Amino acid sequence: MRFFEAQAQARAQTRRLLLLFGLTVVALVLAVNGALALVWRLSPLGFHGYPAYFFSVNTAMTLLFVLGGWWVETSALDGGGEALARRAGAREARPISRETTEQRLCNIVQELAIAASMKPPLAMLLPRDHSINAFAAGWDEDDAVVAVTQGALDNLTRDELMGLLAHEFSHLREGDTRLNMRLAGMVFGLEMIFNMGSSMCEPNEKGERSFLALPGFAIKATGFLGWLAGRVLRAAVSRQREFLADARAVQFTRSRDGLGGVLRKAAGEEALAQAHGLKSALSLHSAVQHMLLVSDPAAHDRWFASHPPLAERIRRIYGRPMSALPARTDASAAGLV
Repeated sequence: MRFFEAQAQARAQTRRLLLLFGLTVVALVLAVNGALALVWRLSPLGFHGYPAYFFSVNTAMTLLFVLGGWWVETSALDGGGEALARRAGAREARPISRETTEQRLCNIVQELAIAASMKPPLAMLLPRDHSINAFAAGWDEDDAVVAVTQGALDNLTRDELMGLLAHEFSHLREGDTRLNMRLAGMVFGLEMIFNMGSSMCEPNEKGERSFLALPGFAIKATGFLGWLAGRVLRAAVSRQREFLADARAVQFTRSRDGLGGVLRKAAGEEALAQAHGLKSALSLHSAVQHMLLVSDPAAHDRWFASHPPLAERIRRIYGRPMSALPARTDASAAGLV
C-alpha cells in the first residue's frame, strides 16, 4: 500500500466534499428565498412587490435554523468522549487485573501514543460486545477515548490489535471525531428547515390548513433536498476518513497484516452471520454507530453508508482482493503482553 499517496488522496477528496457541504447550505438559503419569492408573487399581495427586508429576513431565519440545529446537536455531546463511550456501555480498561488482555490493550495504547507524539487517550472496553470492533471519540486530545470490544481482545493477535488501535489513533490525530460530530450537527440543522416547513403544512383539528401552508410546502420541499444532500455528503466524508485512517494505520505500524487481518476477520464474522441468516452482532448505542471501525453490513447503502465495504478497504490495503479469515485465534499466538 502506498500509504502517503492514499492519505493525500483521501484528504483532497475530503476538502472537496466539505466545500460541497458549504455550497449545499448556500444553495439551501437561495432555494428557500426563491421558493418564498415565488409563493409571494403568486399570492394577491405579490402585485405590490416584496416587503422591506424580505430576502434578508428569509436568509437570517434559514441560517438561524441551520446553525441553531447545529448548536443544539453538538451541545448534546458536551460530556466529551468518555461520557459518550459510557453511554455505549464501555468501562475503563483495568491494566492491573487478572485479565491480561486488558493489560495488553493499555500497553499498546501507550506505545502508539509515544509513536504518534500524542497524549494517550483513555483506554476503554465494551465487555458485552463479542464482535470485532472499536471506536474513538472526543472533541480533542484532553477528552479522547478509544473503546475496544471484548471480541477484539479475545480474537485478535497483538499485531492485529495494534493495527486496529492505530486506525482509531488516526481518527483522533486527524480530528475526524470532531469533524464527524460537527457534520452531524449541520445535518440536524438542515433537517430543522424541513421540520419547520412540515409544521407549517399541518392541518388543524378540523382538517383545515392555514395560509402558511403554501409557503410551508415550499420550505418543506427545499428543506428535504438540503437535508438529503447533507446526509449524502456527510456519509461521503466519513467514507474518505475511513480510507485515510486505514492508510495512517499502515503507516503507524508499517504492516499491512495488522489492520488487514482485523478487517479480514471482521469480514469472516460478517460472512458467517449472513450464511446462518443471523442479524448483525452490532448492538452499540446509535450515537457511536458511525464511529465504529466496522459498520453494520445492513447499512452499506451506496449513498448513505458511513463506511466503505470491507472488501474495498481490504483491497486498498493489500493492493488485491483477499479472502476473509475466521475470527477465532489461538490464544497462545496472541502475544498477550
